[in-house]
Amino acid sequence: MKLCVFQGTFNPIHNGHIKMAEHVLANYDFDKLLIIPAFKPPHKDYDETLTPHRLEMAKIAIKKISKLEVSDIEYKIDRTSYTYLTIMELYELYNVEGKIHFIIGTDAFKNIDSWYKAEELKKLIKFIVFKRENETEFCINNAEYEYTTMPLCDISSTEIRDKIKAGKEITGLVSEEVERYIERNKLYK
Repeated sequence: MKLCVFQGTFNPIHNGHIKMAEHVLANYDFDKLLIIPAFKPPHKDYDETLTPHRLEMAKIAIKKISKLEVSDIEYKIDRTSYTYLTIMELYELYNVEGKIHFIIGTDAFKNIDSWYKAEELKKLIKFIVFKRENETEFCINNAEYEYTTMPLCDISSTEIRDKIKAGKEITGLVSEEVERYIERNKLYK
């Protein structure tokens, strides 16, 4: 199986995340793309009460897209969500052809050497690095990667949370179903 992984906090998952996943599905030949919400993200502050909601919103956001699946792998083991450990588990669960591919933005990719067991992780995966049109490409030692671009979709989860706190509209930033879920559960108020 040709497997790709898109891991993140997804707090909340937004249309930019979905467009990145769709771009990868349209331009690469993967059998499956796993969206993996981090249970306990190591590099970010997060509200633990939102943890189950982040998983549920991811499931809602992708339910109509074939080859896209949400994995609760990090929710099954109550530990910090280190990518290295998750990737090791995925190799045990799936009959992976070649390397697992991993979607990442340039900001996170620049900091990859600070990740848990970074050198070991770089041997296990091939990165698909999304770069903005005005960003220059750079090298990361001992990593297999390729750059990709897509039309700018300038959305951030922080922006969405801030708009909700301020009582502003988020229509068009998240799917209608995710927006209804946020409203129904009074999230990010």
